[in-house]
Amino acid sequence: MPQHYLAFDLGASSGRAVIGTFDGATLALEECHRFPNRIIRVLDHLHWDLLGLFEQMQEGLTLCARSGRAIHSIGVDTWGVDFALLGRNMTLLGMPYAYRDPHTIGIMESAFELAGRQEIFDQTGIQFMPINTLYHLIALARAGSPLLESAEKLLMIPDVLNLFLTGVAAAEFTDVTTTQCFNPVTSDWAWPLLERFNIPTQIMPDVIQPGTVLGTLLPHIAHDTGLGQVSVVAPASHDTASAVAAVPAHGKDWAYLSSGTWSLMGIETSDPIISPKAMALNFTNEGGVGGTYRVLKNITGLWLIQECQRIWAREGEELDFGEITRQADQSMPFKAFINPDDPAFTAPENMPEAIAQSCATSGQSLPSGIGAMARCIFESLALKHRLVIDQLHELRGRPLEMLHIVGGGARNKLLCQFTSNATGIPVRTGPVEATAIGNILVQAMAHGEIADLAQLRTVVANSFELGTLEPSDTERWNDAYGRYLALWG
Repeated sequence: MPQHYLAFDLGASSGRAVIGTFDGATLALEECHRFPNRIIRVLDHLHWDLLGLFEQMQEGLTLCARSGRAIHSIGVDTWGVDFALLGRNMTLLGMPYAYRDPHTIGIMESAFELAGRQEIFDQTGIQFMPINTLYHLIALARAGSPLLESAEKLLMIPDVLNLFLTGVAAAEFTDVTTTQCFNPVTSDWAWPLLERFNIPTQIMPDVIQPGTVLGTLLPHIAHDTGLGQVSVVAPASHDTASAVAAVPAHGKDWAYLSSGTWSLMGIETSDPIISPKAMALNFTNEGGVGGTYRVLKNITGLWLIQECQRIWAREGEELDFGEITRQADQSMPFKAFINPDDPAFTAPENMPEAIAQSCATSGQSLPSGIGAMARCIFESLALKHRLVIDQLHELRGRPLEMLHIVGGGARNKLLCQFTSNATGIPVRTGPVEATAIGNILVQAMAHGEIADLAQLRTVVANSFELGTLEPSDTERWNDAYGRYLALWG
């Protein structure tokens, strides 16, 4: 009999509940609820509305129950690095800070005065980014935060949502490894590092592996939603880990790009790569499914175009991504490039103005109009992807033969073709819904219906339409890459 699974896939701009029906060989998806998610500014800080998200999840459970399908289990995945603090009796202490909150400005640099970059990387293997959990905790500790002083437990965002569902407090491995507080070599928290920064170590939770069955829905949730006593599984709770699990790849000479608000680009390995070269290139080592690691780089992705779209709509130009992409395709190529990871693009009030300022400061012509601005973004992302591919070649000592693009960005054929042209390797696109797929199929692994990661990926390849793009116009793209490196390399 086919089994039905429910995945909650929560991103930085929206969340959804997706029912997956697995017949033992193929998977079919049906979205049953979609809802917005957004960062809320309160006084001088940025927060997530965690209780609002949980309310929407309960609505998703209710709608799922009304569909009449008998749900085998539920899994939750979210973005990484963000966390909630809980006090006595697992009481939520305030709304979680969002990773873009400005209270971490300057914290990373000052942290290096107490523990050098080498020591931090040796203990965690994580890319240096001011959004990392470590720097949020240091900021709270240095500010004498009453929340941190009262905390008895720290839980990552998917883990606290699992707590609300089941009453069970545990931290799932793939999300924990994004914090820069976890040691992938010892498979435990980086205790000496936490102590160095006066972070209370007693708040760190026990860590569980993806595919752990946590328990069943709390009685009042089971009753109120009509779903009954359904089990809750911790899948790969970090959304990128779920997406990478669903990459329909084989062999070893491939890379992945999980394309959405962020571009997460890397390779899958059996062990973390914690070396001077990895640190110099600023790569990160995050946990994956089945004992794997994701050696990758976090790149600012479609956030750039999403923020431009928001400003254009505010100014009266309400365009969907299809129209924006069409205008980009018709615009003059290679006029100007930006560094997608410029800190000026982290949370600007006006993204088009920030991009124009970057072009002006670097001596380039300013993109004129929506199409030119969008083309500048797409070309710059593709060239940044080329830079990371070249760094991965250097890190692994041999070239890559295929790039798999999954996630929402796989729909953008223009960006995918630009990426193939820039990198000079074929691009396989799809599945778009990789995160929800990985979430659901790891749940199936937890119930013994899928044996391992290889079988999981075979199911993905057999279930969803995939595309292939070949590189073209490589000489002009190589010239553009030389210009890009001169500006931002």
